[in-house]
Amino acid sequence: MGFGFIIIIRILFVTCMVFIIGYIFGGFSKKPALANITKVAAILVIVLFIASNAIIMRNSFGHFRGKNHLHQCDTAYKQEKHP
Repeated sequence: MGFGFIIIIRILFVTCMVFIIGYIFGGFSKKPALANITKVAAILVIVLFIASNAIIMRNSFGHFRGKNHLHQCDTAYKQEKHP
């Protein structure tokens, strides 16, 4: 499920960057509707950047407290088998 969110956030991030680049280099600044969308896109880029980093860090650190902790960590405590 985390991978799907990463893909969606990346697509939205690219879309926002298209609006920002269109505003800077294209004619988006001449049309009021596109100028307003670009302002929202600039704020959304910051939010998406923070959200993507949070999701990626959560997934990358999740294996330390996951269900296969003993198999994924070299220094993990090995449980003794009781008869």
